[in-house]
Amino acid sequence: MKIVDLRATTVAVPLEAPLRHAAGAHWGRFIRTIVEVVTDEGIVGLGEMGGGGELAEAAVRSLLPYLKGHDPLQLEQLRWKIMNPTASLYNNRMQLHAAIEMACMDAAGRKLGIRACDLLGGSIRDTVPFASYIFYRYRDEKTGKGGEVTPDEIVAHAHDLKARHGFKTHKLKGGHFSPDHDVETFRALGAAFPRDKLRLDPNAAWSVEEAARVGRAIEDLNNDYFEDPTWGLEGMRRLRNLVRIPTATNTVVVNFEQLAANIRLQAVDVVLLDTTFWGGLRQAHKAGTVLETFQYGAAVHSSGELGIQLASMLHLGAALPNLSFAADAHYHHLTDDIIVGGPLRYVDGAIAVPEGPGLGVELDREKLARYAEYYREVGGYAYDRDPERPGWYSIVPEQHYARAQR
Repeated sequence: MKIVDLRATTVAVPLEAPLRHAAGAHWGRFIRTIVEVVTDEGIVGLGEMGGGGELAEAAVRSLLPYLKGHDPLQLEQLRWKIMNPTASLYNNRMQLHAAIEMACMDAAGRKLGIRACDLLGGSIRDTVPFASYIFYRYRDEKTGKGGEVTPDEIVAHAHDLKARHGFKTHKLKGGHFSPDHDVETFRALGAAFPRDKLRLDPNAAWSVEEAARVGRAIEDLNNDYFEDPTWGLEGMRRLRNLVRIPTATNTVVVNFEQLAANIRLQAVDVVLLDTTFWGGLRQAHKAGTVLETFQYGAAVHSSGELGIQLASMLHLGAALPNLSFAADAHYHHLTDDIIVGGPLRYVDGAIAVPEGPGLGVELDREKLARYAEYYREVGGYAYDRDPERPGWYSIVPEQHYARAQR
């Protein structure tokens, strides 16, 4: 089996309502690029990466001269052909590699009749639990959905998500409003769901001192961990000595050099592994085995996925023995998906690992075309800007929070 072509298609898929976060907002849609690896045997493997547009599509297609004739089963060769560390100083291709590797693993699994997780050594669980992942939201002008700002509104939103999907863990995306507003909202969630797990993630918006103050204000709750309350390994190391909640990150440990430094510094307790940020499913799994060796916690990160990347997250979660936390997913905020059968279903807060082969999902060509056309209509958006705060941009630590007024 040999690669004969690479295809890339950018899509925009609507969200139920715009999502607000510390660095800006998701403006009512996710922008993703779907990558297809075409082989000489007619097998097509599927991959996915964040962002898109002509530049992303051209970047994927530009790698065809590197990969034409490559055997998708030769995954270690693929890594070195695309992610040579010296060459990457000039052209960072980690996320391109992630999407192409995802597609190669899909193609290889289809060829061999096995699942993507079987290429990692097999699964130890058939379902992966997920957290509710709650955002403050702008109201969608067309549907009227969203608009949650106050603690009572966020609790009502969490009740709705739990009723629909069965979540037993609730993650609040903070940092958009003042720290005191986040504390009030988070404590309201704790009171509303006393038996469920909680986690707070302000996207590194706070200083070490502010993060320590917040951590002490919520430490009596049923916390999984305190995710990225401040920026940098040194900031997280200092904070870890000031709070009694386990700390976590998906921002400052995203490669193996940072992972080694984190272990030496004992800076962060739990590392969230992303199948694109780390450069691919295999790299995220390798990082998980390092964390297992040193007895650090591992979790699965969400970067605004559609069903193809979600499938890769499920296969990662299936294969990680030290996955002791519910995974993150933005997935339930989507109104649709580009895979056959529509969005994968939550049952009791978990999603079943696709049975395969490969990633175990199929591309819905009609929806791919529909949402590619929608992308051409609406375009992308500035993730690190807020549509309701003209002229604002985030700094770290944040000093200009949004006002929590309706």
